[in-house]
Amino acid sequence: MNNELRLRIFAGAMVLLSAALVYFVSPWWLIFTAFIGINLMQSAFTGFCPPLWVLRRIWPEAVASDRCPASPRPPEFRS
Repeated sequence: MNNELRLRIFAGAMVLLSAALVYFVSPWWLIFTAFIGINLMQSAFTGFCPPLWVLRRIWPEAVASDRCPASPRPPEFRS
């Protein structure tokens, strides 16, 4: 299983968890859902992926870097 698949499983699980919390606990949990969406957009634009910190704790042998696997590499700067 590669990092991209692990990341998608983790994001999907967090969205399902937030939906269950909204339904069973309180509509205020929609803030958590919005945070997940913002984080996914941020990682798509920057390539920096904070959920990989969490995945490193769950699957320590699998995650080698903090870069999202599906994101493009940042441009090289030459001086």
